[in-house]
Amino acid sequence: MSWQKIIGAVIFYGRFSGSFTQPGYLGRRWRWPAFHPDFSGQHWLVTGASGGLGRELTRTALAAGATVTAAARDAQKLAILQRDLAAISDGRLRVETCDFSSIRETQSLIDRLVSQGQAVDVLMNNVGVLNHECVLTDEGYEGSFVSNLLSHYLLAERLLALQVLRPTSAIINMSSGGAYTVPLRTALLNVTESAQFNGVLAYAAHKRAQIVLTDHWRAEYGSQGIDCYVTHPGWVDTAGVQRSLPSFRKWYRPILRNSLSGVDTALWLAATRPQQVGAGIWFDRTLRPAHIFSLTREGDSAEALVVALQHALKANPGAMAT
Repeated sequence: MSWQKIIGAVIFYGRFSGSFTQPGYLGRRWRWPAFHPDFSGQHWLVTGASGGLGRELTRTALAAGATVTAAARDAQKLAILQRDLAAISDGRLRVETCDFSSIRETQSLIDRLVSQGQAVDVLMNNVGVLNHECVLTDEGYEGSFVSNLLSHYLLAERLLALQVLRPTSAIINMSSGGAYTVPLRTALLNVTESAQFNGVLAYAAHKRAQIVLTDHWRAEYGSQGIDCYVTHPGWVDTAGVQRSLPSFRKWYRPILRNSLSGVDTALWLAATRPQQVGAGIWFDRTLRPAHIFSLTREGDSAEALVVALQHALKANPGAMAT
């Protein structure tokens, strides 16, 4: 590792270790008013719902009265989810098997949701993955690009166009503090050459793009009554962290957040729908700056991002069909 990278890591972890961990959450929580959300009558769609943050979002939304469609790629894990949450779901939990690294499967999920004829009040774009190796899908994409970003774009755009997402609905994107390390560079989003692929960099680039895309959606659809937010959970001890960042977990495990701490702000956003003025990312119930370090400010535009995503979907021309 170069000295430049070492210095960057020291600055990053020194800046965020106290804030993004469980002590940071506990230090802020005592100032917040009591929070008892009521999502009765709402229909939620949670992606990546079979484990980690998605499972906790599903559980807490059900406990607060919502009907939840839980979508994930592993049918067995979804069956376990149904079993484990049967006592609180009272028939309000639906499961949909969908591999969000596949545009074809994402479009199939959209078709099923439309055929059900029920609006989605809250779309939780939670699914995400950090791959250390370049994994090409049978559609020609780098897999984490589709899971982390392109499927989110397709899902929201089509559900909006088909009025499954409607005025009063909310789109909440689950990003990551890793977004603070990179600017928006569309060239980093879908790297399909193994020799050029860096999984950590790709993940951070996808999460930066989520922030920019959310701002774009707010500008595009806010006047229609659609609330659009991006949040990050802090550093949470999930299976994804255990798999993708074992050394990080080894050092930080005693102070990593639990899943309930990680989803708190997403739930709070869904319940309170705060008015947002300007760009930013929500963390611990406060709108934080979109940029902490100056190096991330000089990137591509939101327009360039949307063009890149639309171009990527041209490989699957049926994806954006009406």
